[in-house]
Amino acid sequence: MSDPYATRGAVHETGAVRVLPLDAHADADVLHRWVGEERAAFWGMNGLTRDQVAEIYAHMDTLDTHHAFLLVRDGEPVGLLQTYEPEADRVGECYEVRDGDIGVHVLLAPAGEGGARSGWSAQLLDAVVSYILPGLGRRRVVVDPDVRNEKAIARFLRQGFVAGESVTLPEIDLPDVYLPEKKAQLAFLERE
Repeated sequence: MSDPYATRGAVHETGAVRVLPLDAHADADVLHRWVGEERAAFWGMNGLTRDQVAEIYAHMDTLDTHHAFLLVRDGEPVGLLQTYEPEADRVGECYEVRDGDIGVHVLLAPAGEGGARSGWSAQLLDAVVSYILPGLGRRRVVVDPDVRNEKAIARFLRQGFVAGESVTLPEIDLPDVYLPEKKAQLAFLERE
């Protein structure tokens, strides 16, 4: 099987995982499929059309503070990574941002035909962390999953993140972006 992502330059590679800049339009089908699933309800994109999802990521691509990446293993997309500067995001209103902080959102692809593989999410998050902390030279990662997303919170804590406060992220209502208020569980991972 050929790798449809082989010609797209990776910004980082760790083991079998490649971190590729997201192409909002070329990757729209896979993103739309992932964010439309019930398990991705906390991403707030259930019910959006493929074109609406592509528009959201095309808009993100115009920003200097927010970036999206496709995580690929053996030619198959396995996750979505978003990074952001906390001081340019609503989370920055909810905690004391330090120099070297970076915010991260991660959406893992649904399990493939063989079902869930033990240790796979940890391996994928290791690749993300190795890109973010030493790769980008950051000192601390912050995540802000919805407080109801117990699976994500547990996954981050198992990965070594330390729980912070539960906070309420304010509603954002701009011409290009709408995000409803969100109760989030902050968690942090320091570079050691």
